[in-house]
Amino acid sequence: MDFSELRKAVEDVEAVDANAHSLVSLDSNYAFIHAFSAPHSLSFKRNLRDIAELYGSKLSLQAVEEYRRVSGMQSICSTCFKAARITSILIDDGLELDKKHDIEWHRSYTPHVGRILRIEQLAEEILDGDLADGSSWTLDSFTKAFVSNNIVTVAGEIFGLKSIAAYRSGLEINTKVTKQDAEEGLRQVLIARKPVRIANKNLIDYIFLQSLEVAQSYDLGMQIHTGFGDKDLDLRLSNPLLLRAVLEDKRFSKSRIVLLHASYPFSREASYLASVYSQANILELNVLVYLDFGLAIPKLSVHGMISSMKELLELAPINKMMFSTDGCAFPETFYLGAKKSREVVFSVLRDACIDGDLSIPEAVEAAKDIFARNAIHFYKISSANNGVSAANGVVSAANGVVSSANGVVNSQSNLPQKLNDGLDSDVSLVRLMWVDSSGQHKCRAIPKKRFIDSVAKNGVGLAVETMAFSSLIGRPAKGSGLNAVGETRLIPDLSTMRRIPWKKQEEMVLADMYIKPGEAWDFCPREALRRASKILKDEFDLEMKAGFENEFVLLKNISREGKEEWVPFDSNPYCSSSSFDAASPVFHEVAVALHSLGISVEQIHGECGKGQFELVLGYTICTKAADYLVYTREVVRAIARKHGMLATFIPKFSLDDLGSGSHVHLSLWRNGQNVFMASDRSSKHGISTLGKEFMAGILLHLPSILAIVAPLPNSYDRIRPNTCVGAYHFWGNENREAPLRAAAPPGTPDGLVNNLEVKSLDGTSNPYLSLVALIAAGVDGLRRHLSLPEPVDANPNPEIHQRLPASLSESLDALQKDDFLKDFISDKFLAAIKAVRKAEIDYYSKNEDAYKQLIHRF
Repeated sequence: MDFSELRKAVEDVEAVDANAHSLVSLDSNYAFIHAFSAPHSLSFKRNLRDIAELYGSKLSLQAVEEYRRVSGMQSICSTCFKAARITSILIDDGLELDKKHDIEWHRSYTPHVGRILRIEQLAEEILDGDLADGSSWTLDSFTKAFVSNNIVTVAGEIFGLKSIAAYRSGLEINTKVTKQDAEEGLRQVLIARKPVRIANKNLIDYIFLQSLEVAQSYDLGMQIHTGFGDKDLDLRLSNPLLLRAVLEDKRFSKSRIVLLHASYPFSREASYLASVYSQANILELNVLVYLDFGLAIPKLSVHGMISSMKELLELAPINKMMFSTDGCAFPETFYLGAKKSREVVFSVLRDACIDGDLSIPEAVEAAKDIFARNAIHFYKISSANNGVSAANGVVSAANGVVSSANGVVNSQSNLPQKLNDGLDSDVSLVRLMWVDSSGQHKCRAIPKKRFIDSVAKNGVGLAVETMAFSSLIGRPAKGSGLNAVGETRLIPDLSTMRRIPWKKQEEMVLADMYIKPGEAWDFCPREALRRASKILKDEFDLEMKAGFENEFVLLKNISREGKEEWVPFDSNPYCSSSSFDAASPVFHEVAVALHSLGISVEQIHGECGKGQFELVLGYTICTKAADYLVYTREVVRAIARKHGMLATFIPKFSLDDLGSGSHVHLSLWRNGQNVFMASDRSSKHGISTLGKEFMAGILLHLPSILAIVAPLPNSYDRIRPNTCVGAYHFWGNENREAPLRAAAPPGTPDGLVNNLEVKSLDGTSNPYLSLVALIAAGVDGLRRHLSLPEPVDANPNPEIHQRLPASLSESLDALQKDDFLKDFISDKFLAAIKAVRKAEIDYYSKNEDAYKQLIHRF
């Protein structure tokens, strides 16, 4: 028999790695020897030889380690992932590793990266923290924090849950565990010292069952560690047959689980479960069991890998088998997992053909199923050309709303967007979008076929000078250091890809800027925000969440003295019902469009200015909040245009009317808890020590921050006294004349503060750079333990309170003298930003009415 067709199919298929872990830095304390099985084992010798051959180094562990050190992380990652031909990775980032990279970092090396949430690690993180009111943990408060405040919050952003119950108390889950038993288990866990490690069986079983219920409600799969592992695992308790009580429980009849690691040495038991828990075999609805053979390949000997794979296929349907590398810490583990999996799968499928179980065409299809299509189906990441073409990683929106079993509404577009049906869909163009240094939204439209064939992986070129363009001048600002020489690469972040609600035959995706794949450009605003967020996380174990208020003016077109002119939509007062009613057709479409994009809207209402409205977004992690703000502005402008109107976010449309801002609400989070808010009412001002230090840093650097967040001379026409914007340098408790306001929205306990509102931002600012500036200032406050002065809770007195910069010139001068951004934005990028601001000053000083043109740009 000729197996060349089968061999080609196995080698060419671009794999979906459905179970992996984070990579670590080269200087991590996690030793490279952990990439292998035990030294001197057959697997160790074979895998070391494979890596040495890949690198062209001498055949020794020391030689390979020296090659890694000299080559650097970027080089070895590029080499390993290119050789592995993996197009999508699902990462369980819950494994504690020294100096591990976050999930976003991995996007440099594979087109699509998704997250798997490890439930036991999440539970331990929560219990390591404290409740906001200072009370002790109870089972009810823990369950709320674990389920409602964490899993449900991220359910739309992950691809599945994962349990390592086998490591803690075994797989014989008691499906009838009582709340009383779980409460006692929690009490025993809390008696032990922190950091918490949950090993109490009753509590582990309770956590497992709660998680499986949520997974079922949100149609998420649940990965379960089975079979062999490290020495702290009791192998006797990791037999998947112990899960029968869970599998037979009717509460979980719609669940989908995957047994990891080929369940070795219980591969036959796993095969049996996959064969009998299959909707294809019985009429009654029941749990579905899938199999994943990562870790068994490549950790076993060649004979062990092949025999384990054959045992899995003795009973299990082929459409239940999934590839993964179980890659962890080192890029070489991803390469080894992929390489040996291809070899083993070819060998097993070839033998199946020889034995008469499969024809060669059936074996070819089986290879595609095992390496990509089964995972795509299970994790709902359906991809272009059934997951086997070069477009494997193309992401698109799955619009629409799905109701869960318990009535929870889950917007599918809120998931890290699914790999699309490619050329079979009706999408003809993809808009590749970015925001430049002046705050303008830019895009390139790419035909869908070219996007799939090339741009999704390789991006498109962009002249570097464009990041030095000002708002109205299409040439690089003087002193920016950028010119017509040089090109950056716009590479789509496929997790942001969405179907455009108002143009159903188009999609849009946000782009990152790279020098080349895997090497970010210093001038990339999105990368700057990721870097700032990482500093906040690494140094203080904090995440910043943000929610934006969007003020804008709706304009209508009229003819006056034979000339067309844009004028405010109406002149009704604040929160006018008639004003909203007149514009409700616009806002109905806006709300529906934003919902389809997975963006939460809290409220829409008329503002104080003529034709002015405000749209308030829900808060989320700051990197995502910036993305959502970009899409929100796009939606508002597009829907208004569809209705014959023009929506403008410029700070001051009319100099004799109130201006429009883009206020942002900030909070700090740790282990699922808002730690900006004080833990009890005795704390001064209701703000935690961390919150006060962070806020003090922002207040100190606010004059300089204005040059980033209020980027145009027109911005300072808005920042005037007695306009509820904040023209003086102070903070206040619920004082709307304060540029920084401690906010306590409804639902906040009395005497406490929920978040910090920063009013200085406006709709012409680059949201990524604005949040970078705020994080940088806050981090300075945390590093130096700055003290927050007393608030001003009255109208500011010009004779007492210092005025904030009244012009872009003044704020730029403040930025020139302040170095708080040095660790967050490169010197070259900061120089370009300053040059753009200087160009704005020069241009508008000579063209006083030029700001009127901005309604078409912002």
